[in-house]
Amino acid sequence: MRNPLQDQLLKAGLVKKNKVTQVVREQNRKRHGKGSSNAAPEPDAVDAQQLLAERAERDRALAAERNAQARANELKAQVRQIVEMHRVKREGEIDYRFTDGKAIRSVLVSDVLRAQLAKGALVIVRHGDSHELVPRAAAEKIRERDPEAIVLDHGRSDDGSGDASEDDDFYSQFKVPDDLVW
Repeated sequence: MRNPLQDQLLKAGLVKKNKVTQVVREQNRKRHGKGSSNAAPEPDAVDAQQLLAERAERDRALAAERNAQARANELKAQVRQIVEMHRVKREGEIDYRFTDGKAIRSVLVSDVLRAQLAKGALVIVRHGDSHELVPRAAAEKIRERDPEAIVLDHGRSDDGSGDASEDDDFYSQFKVPDDLVW
């Protein structure tokens, strides 16, 4: 099965017989698809494998992004449902003002609701384009799912600074009347 060139090289003494048979065996393996493990893969096959790997990685990243978006939408829906189930009916004629980001908002409340807001028993949460009052237990459930939805919570201090305690100590000597309305 040797070709004429191999026979000529063998007769001229330029190669040895065992080297020629080894080359013939390797050519047969390549021809019949029984390639050895140390044979170099073809460049087209490497490019195709690389493209498949890149496509699979991109698909995984897109799937992870879709899953994260679906999870965020699910949490927002849960927050909406908690607010709708636990919201306190707002009634009264007192304007209760609070800050939402950089804007000052207000809701109409009664004296009882205003006192509960001041104590921290009620919390103001963002619900779509409006704001709602919810009890503290519902607010904790909302805080677990979306802390950004809580607008005002007097029962929990968001300040992590140590300066607040020094200020509290200083201002504790000045008593403010309970019936003061702003």
